[in-house]
Amino acid sequence: MSTGVTRDPWARFRAATRARIGLGRVGDGLPTRALLDFQLAHARARDAVHGAVDFDALAASLGRAVVHAHSAAPDRATYLRRPDLGRRLDGASRAALAKGDWDAVFVIADGLSAAAVTDHAAAMVRAVIDRLPGWRIAPVVLARQGRVALGDEVGEAMGAAMVAVLIGERPGLSVANSLGAYLTWAPRVGRKDSERNCISNIHADGLTVEAAADRLAGLMAEARRLKLTGINLKEDAVRLDAPHGQGNALVHQQRGKGS
Repeated sequence: MSTGVTRDPWARFRAATRARIGLGRVGDGLPTRALLDFQLAHARARDAVHGAVDFDALAASLGRAVVHAHSAAPDRATYLRRPDLGRRLDGASRAALAKGDWDAVFVIADGLSAAAVTDHAAAMVRAVIDRLPGWRIAPVVLARQGRVALGDEVGEAMGAAMVAVLIGERPGLSVANSLGAYLTWAPRVGRKDSERNCISNIHADGLTVEAAADRLAGLMAEARRLKLTGINLKEDAVRLDAPHGQGNALVHQQRGKGS
């Protein structure tokens, strides 16, 4: 006997992705559920952009020495309108950064998603440093109103061989808390984007923190060996999900004959 219920053939596909697929329609519009989901996602994206990171709580969760810094953008509204100011330190922050002999410095910048930094940045820094035993790691720089290129000035001022910038990515309507990691060898003001390596989409439903830490630590090791980053530093990974301790995730594994 028919129940009169038609199963939604898209349900199993929607369960596998956050993408908006098979939403259906009511007349010329979206069903109420789909419309409300869209409005909620839009609100979360706006909150992520305009939210503020609790850098004091972040510093406590890192369990390492930190330095607080601020870009030349004095407030959030200016930061959003003037990306150029987010790429440079203000005078007080520049003066507060002491030069040293560091293998690497990590910069955590709020970027365009406070939620991403709050949710993932501390765990990411800890996981990467655990994979770099013996490295001289500078105090972590916590940067307010920062863009990716702010790390160039930070790394140059601190005398670090490389800088890894962890930053909140621009939120979308599927994910509002995605973290990005940008690695630059020999940082200095004026570096181009082509001279960096980027690992993006770090969040619970994308690239996990553990997998991202494997990739970033591998890139950092190769950057130190080759003394470069950017388009000439390639990820030649056979397996990026190898358990921690099973070698560099970037090292190509030679296959034997017949494999």
